[in-house]
Amino acid sequence: MGDKTQLLALILALRFRKPWPIVAGILVATLVNHALAGALGAWVTTVLGPIWLRWILGLSFLAMAAWMLVPDKYDEDDDAAEVPRWGVFGTTVVAFFLAEMGDKTQIATVMLAAQYQAWAWVVAGTTLGMLLANAPVVWLGERMTRRIPIRLVHLVSAGVFLVLGLAVLFGWGG
Repeated sequence: MGDKTQLLALILALRFRKPWPIVAGILVATLVNHALAGALGAWVTTVLGPIWLRWILGLSFLAMAAWMLVPDKYDEDDDAAEVPRWGVFGTTVVAFFLAEMGDKTQIATVMLAAQYQAWAWVVAGTTLGMLLANAPVVWLGERMTRRIPIRLVHLVSAGVFLVLGLAVLFGWGG
């Protein structure tokens, strides 16, 4: 998995086993997030320097790693048909919107929109890219719900976020 949103897509697919509302939620969250990133992101980059952005991103990855270790309020044996408070679609929209904050795709959207002055095309392209990266994860994850324990997914995800956070903070890999 190359991205935290792919990990989120897998977790949502494993939990809810309803791929259509998850993919629709990814679409809506990404459109809103990337539209805001394209419109307001250039301003944010003038306010926060690269050092502050690096620390905020690195610490957010470490926070996500810790969060992944917190047990969910449900058991793996819970009824997957149980609808969460905001529904599968609403839960996906909120989760993906928040997961995209400070993500590589959001930062790329900011930079591309500022550079090319083509807000609509940039948002359309980054949104399409997000769907191409995450929809297959949702479909495959939904089919693998009986084979992968959710606790294992959480542990692996926490490890990935820990490594990413440390890599960002210490400047590993460039």
